Amino acid sequence: MGKKVAVIHDWLNGMRGGEKVLEEILELYPEADIFTLFFEPKKISEKILKHKIYVSSLNGFGFIRKRYRYFLSLFPSAIEEFDLTDYEFIISSSHCVAKGIIPPPGSIHLSYLHSPMRYAWDQYYSYFGRLKGFKKMYIKRKISNLRSWDVSSSHRVDLFIANSTFVKERIRRYYNRDSAVVFPPVDTDSFKPVDTPSENYYLSVSALVPYKRIDIIVDAFNENGKKLIIVGKGPDEKNLKKISKGNIEFKKDLPFEELLDLYQNAKAFVFAGIEDFGISFVESISCGTPVISFNKGGVKDIVNDTNGILYDEHSVKSLLFAIESLENRNFSRKKVRNSALRFSKKKFKENFKKYAESVM
Repeated sequence: MGKKVAVIHDWLNGMRGGEKVLEEILELYPEADIFTLFFEPKKISEKILKHKIYVSSLNGFGFIRKRYRYFLSLFPSAIEEFDLTDYEFIISSSHCVAKGIIPPPGSIHLSYLHSPMRYAWDQYYSYFGRLKGFKKMYIKRKISNLRSWDVSSSHRVDLFIANSTFVKERIRRYYNRDSAVVFPPVDTDSFKPVDTPSENYYLSVSALVPYKRIDIIVDAFNENGKKLIIVGKGPDEKNLKKISKGNIEFKKDLPFEELLDLYQNAKAFVFAGIEDFGISFVESISCGTPVISFNKGGVKDIVNDTNGILYDEHSVKSLLFAIESLENRNFSRKKVRNSALRFSKKKFKENFKKYAESVM
């Protein structure tokens, strides 16, 4: 065979958590080629751009590339068009359709799953619940077809690696497949504590979309009057600002140094949604800053009694009680920081390589 390793990634149009994972996988396989549905070179890191990148036919249509979520039904056939004949080892980094590529006979396919397709499963109502009439009927039918394809294509994977225990359970529920767990890499070398005392504000870093439940956080801080800084942007930004009182401040598009400073000096990081893993939680504790979060999802792999507080009821009242509980606790910044080290880039590569070698 010629080229040996192919890495399939859903789309390359920004540097989010999935792309950070991709960078670390590519460090393990520096000769790998990349296959992706959509590609915007100006939004991608040099580490990724060093590799040969193949794109799907959909990438040639600008109106699809800019509004890709409206064309989900085209994605399965687009991902299946890639010819992987010359590749012996295939790695898919998938949160949508990348795991559905067609591996050639005799090859090995390992899929690192950030999440089963959110649009088709647990986040269907968050993305499409507001639709009505013909649009609702159309999307409902298309999503039903996507679910069928998603399940059937899961049998093309030799080994699933989930990014959290939460995702491992969803792989079992939706695909009836077992999986290993390898936590995503976090830059614990860059996210470090400072020696100065914490300042008197709380921090939330998140996309401003409905399922993140930033509204619960805003309502809680409207009630207790404590200072809150929210970093992020999204379709809910206008409404959240409208309902927020003067003690709540919004920021977005911050350079790394400013975001790091906010993490390092916050009294605590606050979250009310449900994450598949939650890299922002690890970034916070890596800075020695404890986390307050709703007790469901990937956070259960990260936060415990030494580095934060988990609350069980998805309500403003429960969040307020957790905030008051934190005010009466004295967390050791060193212990909080040390709890983050098992999520380092080095640990990710060690664990990923172990499973990759086992399946080979």
